[in-house]
Amino acid sequence: MSIQYGHKVGLRFLRLGMLALAAGMLFGVIGGFQFLFPEFLRELLFTKTRPLHVSLVVAWIFLAAIGGIYYYLPRQAKLPLKSVRAASWHFVIFLLTGIAILAAYLAGKFGGREYFEFPAALSIPIFVSWIMFGINYFQTVRQDRKPWPVYYWMWGTGIVFFFITFCEAYLWLIPYFRESMVREIIVQWKSYGALTGSWNMLVYGTALYVATKISGNEAAARSKLAFSLYFLGLFNLMFGWAHHTYLVPSATWIRMFAYAVSMTELLILGKILWDWRGSLQQFQINKHCNAYRFMYAADIWIFVNLILALIISVPAWNMYTHGTHITVAHSMGSTIGINTMILLSSIFFIIREELPQQIHSNCTGQVRFGYWLANGSLAVFFTALVIAGVVKGVYPGPTFQETMLSIRPFLLTFVVSGVTLMIGLWIVLWHAFRLTGEIASPSESASLPEPA
Repeated sequence: MSIQYGHKVGLRFLRLGMLALAAGMLFGVIGGFQFLFPEFLRELLFTKTRPLHVSLVVAWIFLAAIGGIYYYLPRQAKLPLKSVRAASWHFVIFLLTGIAILAAYLAGKFGGREYFEFPAALSIPIFVSWIMFGINYFQTVRQDRKPWPVYYWMWGTGIVFFFITFCEAYLWLIPYFRESMVREIIVQWKSYGALTGSWNMLVYGTALYVATKISGNEAAARSKLAFSLYFLGLFNLMFGWAHHTYLVPSATWIRMFAYAVSMTELLILGKILWDWRGSLQQFQINKHCNAYRFMYAADIWIFVNLILALIISVPAWNMYTHGTHITVAHSMGSTIGINTMILLSSIFFIIREELPQQIHSNCTGQVRFGYWLANGSLAVFFTALVIAGVVKGVYPGPTFQETMLSIRPFLLTFVVSGVTLMIGLWIVLWHAFRLTGEIASPSESASLPEPA
């Protein structure tokens, strides 16, 4: 029962994550229209739509990564969850806290910073649930007496460093940091840069797990190249954040050091996935067609985003591009093109494992159309943002108003492509949500957990 129920808890996280992504895309589109047409849905101000969009998309990344871990450990790795009850409570706390955060935003009650703009008191249940998750995870994987594959290390590191960086993000509550603008900005951007590294560990660990299982080559998860990715990711997590702080007083060597290490992680991940794709036989691709399809897309977006990131991380260029639409393009390329594609690959891998009879409908029709619509729209979306950012940062007009008028056609393209991107992802999510509902049948998913 522990193994089976652990996998059901994972599915609950995945399904809630899909709902969060669908809603987050909607608020993102609304925010885009409000940016161009301030009267659009005026009662739902832009100050509300942006945090709603950001919080829901970040929630999607964590929910899908956590759901995958809860599913894979008992179902695939045959490691019973140490505490089924703790996993169940983790989901309940996440759900109730998420509802409270959304309610606070809609009521216009803020009180945090950047990614966590909700009242600081709502961070307490997040702390508690993350401690529960961490203890449960490490007590579960310690049952595996063999040398751990790299994805165990990546998941564990992501859990530990999320807790550290999440605590660091709330240092502004201490007067020493809050009373100095420069000090607070440095600490905030340092913590958020490392926070991104922590969820990358969870997502990239999931990518390597899925790639390993599709290929059937467990040695790939214990290779020198895989552990190179892990240690570079860890190094990047701890030091690569500094390229976010170019615009505040800091030593020159810190900026140069951050630039030197900030791109290595993506390069190694791209290399691993590229080699993995080349190692697969056609029957393996056909068997896991959708999981392969979304992982392939993630690999392409890794290289696209790597090129942009290398350019904008050069300090001289960063002075012009930071805060422009190029930064948004980089963020969207990472969040949608890399993280979301990897997590969708994980979800469709699970669907294929649980519902092998659905292989034909999985590979054609809705998912295929949604996949191409989403990725084609993302390419237009990404390009429009880059062009708008170049014009705004490098070739500004005599006044800010004239600059904004000159880039308005590109922003209109960005908004329209955002709508088609949302539709494409909604099609994919609807198909995935429906099939995961078949896996988590009502009679089983509604059953109460046995005592841990």
